[in-house]
Amino acid sequence: MTREELAVFDGQDGCPAYIAVNGTIYGVSASPRWRDGDHEGAHQAGRDLTEEIKSAPHVRAVIERFPVSGRFEDPVAQPSRNRILPLLTLAIAIVLVMFWVVLTK
Repeated sequence: MTREELAVFDGQDGCPAYIAVNGTIYGVSASPRWRDGDHEGAHQAGRDLTEEIKSAPHVRAVIERFPVSGRFEDPVAQPSRNRILPLLTLAIAIVLVMFWVVLTK
């Protein structure tokens, strides 16, 4: 499920409430603490809460008790190979130049 698809499941207007944490989507609709997709005024369903959960007063295991509803795929958060390859090429070039400088002294 993408970020846009997850946003539909915000718990509003009869929609199920889903949240994403560390690439897993959890259904939180059955919890009274997620009424209408709102978790006690602190978190909203339909979003990736991976970063927010780090400062939550409970451990991640609490979230992991909810039923898994799917996988969250966020292309923004995952570096693409198109961005990694130029950086890797640059790093190799720098290392090769350093070796050349050392060997030609």
